[in-house]
Amino acid sequence: MSAPAPPRTALFEPEELAAPALPVCDHYSGVEARMRKSLALQAEMGPVFDVTLDNEDGAPVGAEVEHARLVAELLGSAANRHDRVGVRLLPWGHARFHDVLEVVLGAARAPAYLMLPKPRSAADVQQAADAIERAGGRAVPLHALIETHGALAEVAAIAAHPRIESLSFGLMDFVSAHRGAIPRSAMDAEGQFTHPLVLRAKLEIAAACHAQAKVPSHSVVTELADAQAIGRAARRAAAELGYTRMWSIHPAQIRPIVEAFAPRADELALALEIVEAAQAAHWAPIRHRHGGEDRLHDRASYRYFWQLIERAERTGWVGTTPPPAALRAAWFGGNAAARTRPAGDAPAG
Repeated sequence: MSAPAPPRTALFEPEELAAPALPVCDHYSGVEARMRKSLALQAEMGPVFDVTLDNEDGAPVGAEVEHARLVAELLGSAANRHDRVGVRLLPWGHARFHDVLEVVLGAARAPAYLMLPKPRSAADVQQAADAIERAGGRAVPLHALIETHGALAEVAAIAAHPRIESLSFGLMDFVSAHRGAIPRSAMDAEGQFTHPLVLRAKLEIAAACHAQAKVPSHSVVTELADAQAIGRAARRAAAELGYTRMWSIHPAQIRPIVEAFAPRADELALALEIVEAAQAAHWAPIRHRHGGEDRLHDRASYRYFWQLIERAERTGWVGTTPPPAALRAAWFGGNAAARTRPAGDAPAG
């Protein structure tokens, strides 16, 4: 009998869409010192989080092109060690959109993705995508920030766009767009999970993403140094709302987000047992004993447990011991070791 097929090949049909394997944390910075510090931190921790260099809110008004030159310099530098650095552009329709785009795409290394802020419709996303293609960025994946009434109304169409790989929820601008009808408390770590209009927006974004195998990315928590608040919010975003990625706006938020999105050690140990046994059985049904009970497992449960293992890979196996290097390489490729999260907390700053 030939060697068993690897999990991703065996458990999913060739035409079945697979969501991009993005890191679970997307860290934003726009001030030069913080951008440099973010890249240094990513080099130290490994690509368990993305860095997005901010050329929208991070750029001084009137100096957006000059800021783009700094962003392009950092993007093309040796500090970009893992090629997981994206750029947030100006909104489509901004007078300097094309100038900033030209500078960013002229960097020595291409961005991992381009974030499109404040689209008002699916047409805005299409026009921005067309402009990026004309400027030479056809191969660069696009992310979009859902923070306007128009974008939320057309979120399914935006998620379906072939260039889009992730949608983020822009909490602050979304609340502001309601002209005072949503209270300030809805922007807090707790309130953003209870206000009906905010919750509705989050759920619609997550559902649209999952329908198209795209990555839903949760909004910010502004309690910068409150690790417990960010951890609670990240766990709720993952467990209750189906988000698989979340923004960080402070280095102290990175580790709590990664830990919250990582599978629990006990469920991951079970997943590894079952998937290894299933692969040894060439993916035929197996009987597995756990918790004093024998349970039948087949391809449906194998898929679930394999996706837990994929999430552990994206979170650097934080809080647990990764499987042997040879098995990881067979499952995830030769660069798997780079994603293992070193011990220790992310520094604050």
